[in-house]
Amino acid sequence: MDTNNQSILQGSQTTQSSLPSPIAAQTYLENILRLNIGKLGTFYFTYTGSTDWRDRAYKGTIEQVGRDHFIVRDPKNQKYYIFQFVYFDWAEFDEPLNFNTR
Repeated sequence: MDTNNQSILQGSQTTQSSLPSPIAAQTYLENILRLNIGKLGTFYFTYTGSTDWRDRAYKGTIEQVGRDHFIVRDPKNQKYYIFQFVYFDWAEFDEPLNFNTR
């Protein structure tokens, strides 16, 4: 056991009330999409620096969501696509979204 860090750990203990709010309670884009897995939407992207792929739209169902990406399944051809948030502009959904984190 490293005894050099004991004084640091003892002096840095915090109470429950001073901890940051849980990630689930924050309204980051990834959390909003995660709450709506299974919903059909149209997702709009801009690929800067590309003349062939400048602006694109994809329709599909949200399958999975990560920190920097999300996976959409195209209902027409049953293909899966992985998208990076860095290129994501906005989305339209065919049904109301769930924003409730509880």
